[in-house]
Amino acid sequence: MSEKLKIKLSIANRVYPLTIDAKQEEGLRKAAKNIEAMIQQFEQSYSVRDKQDVLAMCALQFASQLEQKSIDKEHVNEHLEEKLNALDELLRSHLVS
Repeated sequence: MSEKLKIKLSIANRVYPLTIDAKQEEGLRKAAKNIEAMIQQFEQSYSVRDKQDVLAMCALQFASQLEQKSIDKEHVNEHLEEKLNALDELLRSHLVS
């Protein structure tokens, strides 16, 4: 059973207490730091008055990045599958000869 930790993360001037597995701490802290950096970037680049709007923009940015990575991975997998099939055909043709 993994060890549980109680941590507090601050996002958009609000503190969120969480109980997490110890192995999740680094990822959650990095995610909170990235969100804070993105909030600051949006606030500097656009005149946004409402924190909810900034958080929605952050959520959209992160979700679109995740979706793009998924799409890119699918393309890489398709290309890899094509190369492996070509290699398999080449090997089969040489084994049959």
